[in-house]
Amino acid sequence: MFYFFLALVGLFPFTFAFPTPIDNLPNMASTDENDGNKLVFCHFMMGIVGNRQSPYDYDGDMRRARDAGIDAFALNIGTDAYSDTQLNYAYDSAANNSMKVFISFDFHWWQPGQEGEVGAKIAQYARHPAQLLVDGKVFVSSFSGDGIDVNAIRSAAGSDIFFAPHFQPGHGDFENIDGALNWMGWDNNGHNRAPTAGQEVSVSNGDDAYNDALQGKAYIAPISPWFSTHYGTEVSYSKNWVFPSDLLWYERWKEILRLSPRFVEILTWNDYGESHYIGPLSSPHTDDGASKWVMDMPHNGWLDMAKPFIAAYKAESRLPIRFIEEEKLIYWYRPTPKDVNCDETDTTMQGTPNESIGDFTRGRPDGADSMKDEVFIVTMLKLPATVKVKSGDKTETYIAPPGIWSHSVPMGVGPQKFKVSRGFFTVDALSGTSLRDVTDTCPCGIYNFNAYVGTLPAEDSVDRLQPDGLTMLSQGLLVTPQVNALG
Repeated sequence: MFYFFLALVGLFPFTFAFPTPIDNLPNMASTDENDGNKLVFCHFMMGIVGNRQSPYDYDGDMRRARDAGIDAFALNIGTDAYSDTQLNYAYDSAANNSMKVFISFDFHWWQPGQEGEVGAKIAQYARHPAQLLVDGKVFVSSFSGDGIDVNAIRSAAGSDIFFAPHFQPGHGDFENIDGALNWMGWDNNGHNRAPTAGQEVSVSNGDDAYNDALQGKAYIAPISPWFSTHYGTEVSYSKNWVFPSDLLWYERWKEILRLSPRFVEILTWNDYGESHYIGPLSSPHTDDGASKWVMDMPHNGWLDMAKPFIAAYKAESRLPIRFIEEEKLIYWYRPTPKDVNCDETDTTMQGTPNESIGDFTRGRPDGADSMKDEVFIVTMLKLPATVKVKSGDKTETYIAPPGIWSHSVPMGVGPQKFKVSRGFFTVDALSGTSLRDVTDTCPCGIYNFNAYVGTLPAEDSVDRLQPDGLTMLSQGLLVTPQVNALG
């Protein structure tokens, strides 16, 4: 997501015990299937999938999300010429794969005054069998859009809609919406940057602000694993900052279980540019320049980690251990320590940024000091085990209890090795060496604060960007990249 409109934004003791129906829309799926249900959405960026050729190009995403317990994709659309073609493909694929979808209008591109067009777009897909219905209404959301006329959209839609946009507390028409999405899934300083001393707005602060504003209406709580973006002056949308991420994915899922909101939205499936994707690199998409920090940086393990949390959330349980189907070890870390100096070759040090961007940071990303030089591990175990982590020349051993637990160890330059044992026996499936070393050199010559996420048991194949996802890799680089260096 290229621009933000900022919203205000503990471990629960997991035990070791271990609204009117749509009368005018015939031939639709049951309108009461989601009445009162807790649902998980995942934000899907349509702006980078204009190269998809058929519904089949969406099937992998639909099946992977469905199997993890995600109920619907929020299809973020701008005003691109290919939007209808891709929406048709996505809706058809969702119907073919027992998934639901809904439109999330991106009001960085749509504008107040286009409410008639927004309503017409809703009507265009309202009868599709893959359209998500909630309380018998067509579900619709947005990114931003505080200034829009909600009643005009409802009138133009021609049917009852469950409208849950990304309005900010104190802004937008909260009286005439059914719910609202909070986009800020990252602790911040209140001004769209990382927290600083005396200026910190936590994600849970945002939860409180939205619930106060909604007064009992449906809340779509955000959850995101990471945030790092590093577009230099080689593009017009230069931006360069991070939010503190580290163990955010794990800690936020625990908050979600305590909060138990009606809806949860994962941010995001495929926003590679801001490094908070949980979908595969190989998912067909075009390159907007993000390949510089995304190549060879899979995040699939984060979806694996989420699966028992999603099941627990839907069951209104605070014990995700009950929903562990397969023991796993998930780990992640940045590819370099944060003090590695890349100024000489970094793309943000070159040229002049677009003046409209404002407050552009050169070199090391704004907020870099909020990140820890650590390797983060989440164990998903049915029985306790000993975990040994060797990060470069640093070694640490600890006991991991049953359930889903986090740990972190100091990051060391070199190979990253993990060994899980019970008694005198190594658990081979949960032991191994990461495909990516931590280095003290600059990958592609740039500062890369994205996360490498690995899983044990390891995936059967290496997840790679496809050719369309690599087209801008060399643009602006002073160092020749080694494509698909992980094999």
